[in-house]
Amino acid sequence: MALVTFGIRIAGAALAYLSQAVLARWMGAHDYGVFSVVWTLALVLGLLACLGFSASPGRFVPQHAGEPDQRRLRGFLELSRLIALAAACVLTLVGLEVLIRARGSVDPAYVWPAAFALLAVPLFALTAVQDAIARSYDMPALGLLPSFIFRPLLLLLLLLPLVATGHVVTATLTAAAALAASLLVTAYQARQLSRALKTRVAPGPASYDTRLWLRVSLPLLMVEGFLQLLSSADVVMVSFWRPPDEVAVYFAAAKTLALVQFVHFAVRAASAHRFAALASAADPGALSHYALQASRWTFWPSLAAGLCLVAAAPLLLWLFGPEFRSGAPLVAVLLVGILVRASLGPVDALLSMSGHQMACAAVYGAVFSLNVALNALLIPSHGLLGAATATALAVVAETVALAVLTWRRLGFVPFALLPLPATAPRGPHAG
Repeated sequence: MALVTFGIRIAGAALAYLSQAVLARWMGAHDYGVFSVVWTLALVLGLLACLGFSASPGRFVPQHAGEPDQRRLRGFLELSRLIALAAACVLTLVGLEVLIRARGSVDPAYVWPAAFALLAVPLFALTAVQDAIARSYDMPALGLLPSFIFRPLLLLLLLLPLVATGHVVTATLTAAAALAASLLVTAYQARQLSRALKTRVAPGPASYDTRLWLRVSLPLLMVEGFLQLLSSADVVMVSFWRPPDEVAVYFAAAKTLALVQFVHFAVRAASAHRFAALASAADPGALSHYALQASRWTFWPSLAAGLCLVAAAPLLLWLFGPEFRSGAPLVAVLLVGILVRASLGPVDALLSMSGHQMACAAVYGAVFSLNVALNALLIPSHGLLGAATATALAVVAETVALAVLTWRRLGFVPFALLPLPATAPRGPHAG
């Protein structure tokens, strides 16, 4: 599963980067900056709308699947998707109402793109939960391909005829096309997942342990939500003080580093349910061994990829347009934070899957507040470089706090440069 996840994430990162470069060329820096902000906000809202059910399948699916009576498994698979979809629809309606009421004080360039992006929020939420369910059943292709391969490809295919016929590609047009692409891939994923589950879950009645599921999922929402906010706050806050053209440059620099961050994502996606299984087995030695392995799988590829990206940053940013090359120094600054985070591997998943999600969420909440404060302090005076510095400092603070928390709660720190413990994972989850 790890290799499949890693391969899809590599291909997805490359495709996402190239598709963003193509969109920047088609739209120009101004419209690309507008689209970047509204689409980033929609992705954040989509994750928040999941209410933690984009993470809890990794814990509840293995647990309920091992029960003699699978009523709770059937109930969880059904209710998790319904809750996320309902919450996302509420967020969309609230967002549209706010947009309508604030229309007079919002830059007109953002209004229609934001409206289309808000309509995509339920699709993002449903896709995220379906992704988590698929990966819990060791189906990473079904979980990841729709979001990371099919959606960006379909967006380009929808816009290509318009470009070929001489139409101007605006942020509004791109947001509408992205909404259509999201609808198609979400429907495809839902259909394929339903088919796959029929072969893995016997039909029968369902029972709903809603209080338990929410009690566990909501703290996971805090972890995932603050992590997503932490990774997106800089892009959104840059738009408060800088014009869309500069937002586009910053977003392109951040996207360049996504080629490094995919390593962390891939290892996290492959290891979360393994952490849960090892924690349930009450084998601290096996858990620490696997956690340190995961941190090594994260750090060393991230370091190699990061050094290559810093060297190639001017050329890569030129793909977006000549004006984007000014973002090369931002790549180097942001990379510092990413490498520090990678040195602990997917430690947030380790803490969450071992029952310490509330403490982990508290760390992310504090770091998010620090990030916002640093961005508000540094962006007005130092522009894009200030945003990059603020984000890197916040990530370093996050990593130190999580290391201390892991030591206090689990008795070890999965720092990639430490020697590997002698105890290896045992049982069916080893490997």
